[in-house]
Amino acid sequence: MAGSSLVLSDDSRLSKLDQSLYRLESVLALVSGLAVFSLMVMAVFSVGGRNLINQPLPGYVDWIEQAMPLIAFMGIAFAQRDGGHIRMDMLVGALRGRSLYIVEFITTAVILLVMVLLVWGSWAHFDRSFDFSAPMWSRDSSMDISLPLWPAKLLAPVAFSVLCLRLCLQLWAYGRAILSNAVKPVAVPLVADAATQAAMEAEHVSGHDN
Repeated sequence: MAGSSLVLSDDSRLSKLDQSLYRLESVLALVSGLAVFSLMVMAVFSVGGRNLINQPLPGYVDWIEQAMPLIAFMGIAFAQRDGGHIRMDMLVGALRGRSLYIVEFITTAVILLVMVLLVWGSWAHFDRSFDFSAPMWSRDSSMDISLPLWPAKLLAPVAFSVLCLRLCLQLWAYGRAILSNAVKPVAVPLVADAATQAAMEAEHVSGHDN
């Protein structure tokens, strides 16, 4: 266990793939965070321009629309890897051994099915917007300063595809745990009790203080 993560690792191929994908997910999550920071900076410029020279930042709403997929989608695989999404921990935490892994395998498989459909649908949405022969390769644009919309629409299938890779790895890990009845499987988020969560949060805060 590293840091505050509840995902264990070892020398197996599964764990190495998990670590490699986690590095990509961390980069995407960082990009998402930078997008939030950029919107904060743009808000300062827009409000400051309005108050000082009566001229807000042109296309501010358009840029917000472009940044929304970055904020909403790019960090979802990172959160899935660490078990950061909404979960029924009280129910799942009551299960142990193979029963727990079977439930996790089934729910992960259902999520994967949904995400594959979302990849297909979001790619079709991007494809309707992208056109090499059109100005700026776009069939549509934003209302104010005419930003092409296809880059923002492309982010959804890209982020969802990374999440599908994460879900496939977790299915592999849960399947292996079902067969071996492992006590502490690798590459999947483990359910922590209240005491463990408190200890992890204390470690996280003390690490920032240092």
